[in-house]
Parts: sequence; C-alpha cells; structure tokens
Amino acid sequence: MSPHSTNPPGRAVAGPLDGVRVVELAGIGPGPFAAMLLADLGADVVRVDRPGPSPLVGDPAYDVTNRNKRSVLVDLKSPEGPLTVRALAARAEILMEGYRPGVAERLGVGPEACMAANPALVYGRMTGWGQGGPLAAQAGHDIGYIATAGALSMIGTPDGPPAFPANLLGDYAGGSLYLTTGVLAALLTARATGRGQVVDAAIVDGAAHLTTMFWGMLAEGTWKDTRGSNLLDGGCPYYAVYGTAEGGWMAVGALEPQFYTVFVSLLGLDGDQLPDRADPRNWPELRATFTTRFKSATREEWTAVFEGSDACVAPVLSLHEAAGHQHLAGRGTYTEAHGITQPAPAPRFSDTPGTLRLPPAVPGAHTLDVARDWDVPELLKEHC
Repeated sequence: MSPHSTNPPGRAVAGPLDGVRVVELAGIGPGPFAAMLLADLGADVVRVDRPGPSPLVGDPAYDVTNRNKRSVLVDLKSPEGPLTVRALAARAEILMEGYRPGVAERLGVGPEACMAANPALVYGRMTGWGQGGPLAAQAGHDIGYIATAGALSMIGTPDGPPAFPANLLGDYAGGSLYLTTGVLAALLTARATGRGQVVDAAIVDGAAHLTTMFWGMLAEGTWKDTRGSNLLDGGCPYYAVYGTAEGGWMAVGALEPQFYTVFVSLLGLDGDQLPDRADPRNWPELRATFTTRFKSATREEWTAVFEGSDACVAPVLSLHEAAGHQHLAGRGTYTEAHGITQPAPAPRFSDTPGTLRLPPAVPGAHTLDVARDWDVPELLKEHC
C-alpha cells in the first residue's frame, strides 16, 4: 500500500489517486469540474459547502460534477468556520478554491493560513483573470476570458460572428484541466520536498496556452490571424462541416491525401476532375461542390456511406445521440450511474481505473462521516 494512502488494508483501490485527500471550497464552473477529475481518479475529495441556498439553479442531486465527492457544511463567516477549514487542510494534500483574489484571505482560509497548519499543502486557485494583473479583481465569465485570450476570435465563419463553444474551451479546457495538471505536478514536488506551494490557474492563461501551436504557425506564415481562412478553422473545404438534405450535419476531416482520395470517391466525385486542393484559390469551388453533394442525401444516408472507411467523415451528433453511438457504447465512454447517464471517468488506466463510487454530493450529507474518517472533531460543532 502507498505510504500516502489513507485507505485501510484490503479495501479495493479506487483509482491512481487512491488515498489522496483533497479539500474543495465550493464554487461553480471550473473548480468543481477540476475536483471531479481528481475524485474520478480515486482521490478522497471533501467539498466544503456553505449553509443556505446553492448558487446553482436546480437539484444538486443531478450536478454530476460533484460525483465521487463527499460534502460537509461549514459557515466560513462564523468564528469557528475558518478553524474548521484549516483543520481539514491540515489533514489534506491538496486544497482548491475558486474565489476572487483576496476573498479566501479575508475569510481566513487563504494560502498563508492553511499552509501554516500544513507546510506541504498544495493550494490550488482557480480564477478567470488570475491572482495578479489589471483585471484580477474584475468579474467575468468564460466567454470574456476566451475573447481576451484570442481563442474566441479563431472560431466561426469569416462573414459571421465568432461562435462560442458553450463553456468548454474556457472554463473546462483552459481552466479545470490546467488547475488539475498544476496541483498534481505540485503534489509530486511536495511529496519529494515536504514543501507545498500555490498554483495560480487562470482561465485566460490556459486558453492562451491552448493556442500555442498557432503562434508558431503565425510566425512561420502558415496561419492567418483571420477567422475561417485556415486549414483547421473551417476555411479549408476538406476540414469543414456540411449540411445534409434534412437539416443534419456531417463533419469532414480529410486532411491527408490518402484520406481525401477516399472522401471524394465515396462522395461520388471524380478526384481527377476536381481542382487542386493544395491551392487555396480553389477552395471556394471545392466547397461549393461538396456542399451540393452533401445536400443530396440525409445525414443517416451519408453516415452509412462513410461508415467503416478512412475518409475521416463523421455525423455531428447531439449529446443524446453520442451516448448511444456504437463505438462510444462499445468503449463505455458514456455510462449510467446512480440513475444518471453521464461520461465515464477519463483517461483510462490499466491497473488502477477510475470509478464512479458516489452520486453527486448533496450539501452537508457527509459531515459526520468526514469528521470520523479525517479525525476532524471541529466538524461536529458545525453539524450541531
């Protein structure tokens, strides 16, 4: 058993992070998702919720970003509340919070206070603008962060407005994934040195970092800083989305010559009669030809045509359709757990797979259990 494990001998390993204790100060958006990633991989995540109504609209029992976690109620504005959080932090390896800069300090649960009780603590901070800079204290949301980072300008047609990708690109890709990577990297250092540190994960930083490849292409002159005019942003007719007869959509990614050959053949076209695809001046003509062909049949019909080929063409599926796709069903990419269809843990591990152990944590449901398991008697006072 790992020297860091808190599980009793003989208990099944829950994942590669089995035994890692994490405190999550409740918030919304990227913070809970980052903590869910750790929980999915086996970490014992204790979410510290505040008494009173949830900031989210809806039943917390359906908030699957709080799966695999346990929840305790702590009033951070009471005299005992900060003491209780610091007691939890003293027994954890990672703490994660998503307040505006300075709020955790004012509440008495900032890095200095928590790390005084636990010098090896990794203190993860999730914000949109970061802990410093001219906009650090300003309110914001995903759409503004990715707009400022330059990422939003890259998505959409050249003659239309930028297309915002829900909050996947900012909150979760630029935020949650970077926070998770950061705290796990810092955890390795803390275990080796006994010294924790603060991880400042800003969505603007992560979203900007995601554009790294394109900065190299800009420098090389192979990428235009104009939306919808490049190889990978919809400007290229063989890396694009096309409408079908009944209003569906097909996604085409036939970049390599050998895949392009299969694509045009299955589309019912003679490749020798098409203009040179390597010359961008021919792209409008190719796009018009492909558009006409795709409009001649339904999404279902085109899916059957391209199924099993190397044309790199796929139907654009809704969330419900994706959950039923034969490949995703075969891999178990989506699963049903605790009465809710949801994505299974990712990525996959050959020896210590992640698991769906607990349903979404209802605020305060595990206060007594955590007080016992973590030996934090302060929680009993909060419970009373």
